Amino acid sequence: MTLKKAQETVDEWINTVGIRYYSELTNTAILMEETGEVARLMARIYGEQSFKNPVDAENAPAQLADEMADVLFVLICLANQTGIDLTEALTKNLAKKTIRDADRHRNNEKLRD
Repeated sequence: MTLKKAQETVDEWINTVGIRYYSELTNTAILMEETGEVARLMARIYGEQSFKNPVDAENAPAQLADEMADVLFVLICLANQTGIDLTEALTKNLAKKTIRDADRHRNNEKLRD
């Protein structure tokens, strides 16, 4: 699915199943909440924190995928609400990074093995 198609699909879902978009401020708060859920799982899967329940550890990869999808969904909602074309925005952002970081990472001693 392309970003454009994702934006169209989310918009259609919101306007049928979801009835209407939440306000931009509410969606921003939801985005922070969902991002926190990704962070919680990352700390337990890849960090030093442990799961409280062994069953949670078994389901962690599926949970992480679902939480990442939640972040993407809400980000797409916000893009739709604010008139942002995510394809165009990402293309411009990558071009900016390519120019800005042309030598930065290559010359970063910390990134060498």
